[in-house]
Amino acid sequence: MTFQCELTDTNGVRQVSLSGRLDSATSGDFEKHLQTLFESSGARALMDFSSLDYISSAGLRVVLMAAKRAKQAQGRLVLCGLQPHVKDVFEISGFLKILTVADDPVSALSHLNA
Repeated sequence: MTFQCELTDTNGVRQVSLSGRLDSATSGDFEKHLQTLFESSGARALMDFSSLDYISSAGLRVVLMAAKRAKQAQGRLVLCGLQPHVKDVFEISGFLKILTVADDPVSALSHLNA
């Protein structure tokens, strides 16, 4: 299965929809997609993982880098729709303690607009 990343803008929030497998073979392209995500100060973004089947440590690294860029830009990043097996990877890595995670895109938007 291939990896796909779709970026859309909705009411000032960048939405990143992920599908497929995010691993060492696809994380480089994903990182390139995220280059402009937090260029402006105070940018807000949500990453929707509801169609992501797999994430490796290489994928986790890119998500962590995006979170650091958000913090540096005084922006906000919320993850949502983590499938149980993907959520387990985030849990084991300790990322759930340092990232904001919502159940679905509606909840994620609520976090971003609060």
